[in-house]
Amino acid sequence: MSARIDVVLVRPKEDGNVGAVARVARNFGADRLVLVAPRAPVGPEARRRSMGGLEILTSAATVATFDDAVAPSDLVVGTTDLSTGRSTAYLRRSVSPERLGEIVRTLDGRVAVVFGPEDNGLSRGELARCDLLVHVPARREFPTLNLSHAVGIVLYAVHRARGPTDAESTPAPEVLLLNGREKELLLARIGELLARTGYPTHKRRGLILLFRRVFGRATPTEAEYRMMLGLFKSLERAMDRGSHGRK
Repeated sequence: MSARIDVVLVRPKEDGNVGAVARVARNFGADRLVLVAPRAPVGPEARRRSMGGLEILTSAATVATFDDAVAPSDLVVGTTDLSTGRSTAYLRRSVSPERLGEIVRTLDGRVAVVFGPEDNGLSRGELARCDLLVHVPARREFPTLNLSHAVGIVLYAVHRARGPTDAESTPAPEVLLLNGREKELLLARIGELLARTGYPTHKRRGLILLFRRVFGRATPTEAEYRMMLGLFKSLERAMDRGSHGRK
């Protein structure tokens, strides 16, 4: 992804929140922070909370109006804590953070991701100026997120959309390789062990299904299945030695 990301905070109320936003902007590779008519000066609390994002904080642009902030942008993405899926409700029709990531991934240009003030969000006029809206789903009775948390969630989704090959990203969790053949072998071994131990015949099918469902939830890797198969082989050898000793 070659799009440049501007994080735009409109009339932010708390300088500590601005500092925390600078930190997550640095975490997830945003290029610039823009403050629109901030209601508190960027002071020691903002610098303390910015941590590694201090450079983004100190280089932040301060402008007077919303239009000034988004003028250089090719795509303006607003955020809203209210959302609607109705086809005629254009003002607040929104996409998820994940969908935003998919959209931005293929773009080359400057994208402004705009967040409203902590107390009342973006105005209707500002929402109307946005090309696209994103909404972070939350509990209906309390949908409003802390400013830096909302910024973090949206930027994380955009960052993850860049994919595992992004040289500037820390590695994503390892992809787990599954092997259905090893799973079926293990289930067969369990069935054989149940038969050898005299487990009731009418209960075996249900217990095998139980193991299948447990493995389905746990999704063991091929290596993990092989380790469990090794355990069952050891149990079978021990049982064979015991049966020979009783002869």
